[in-house]
Amino acid sequence: MSTSTSESEILTIKQVADYLKVTERTIYRLAADKKIPAFKVGGTWRFSRADIDNWIKQKSMEGLDTGRDGDDTAKVQTNDGEYA
Repeated sequence: MSTSTSESEILTIKQVADYLKVTERTIYRLAADKKIPAFKVGGTWRFSRADIDNWIKQKSMEGLDTGRDGDDTAKVQTNDGEYA
């Protein structure tokens, strides 16, 4: 069984930051908060490119689903705090 080099590639904080076009500090924060797939090797964060690509796809799909609750009508809060 053969996997492509990019799928099995392991990335550093800097490489992930460059790939996602964010700062290294943002990647540190996301990794520490377990909001991005990461693991530590000898105390240093590492990332699987395949996991990052899957995470991007998942987050993209979540973004598309935001606000979709099956009801196309807008909900408006009334004066008594209820939604109509």
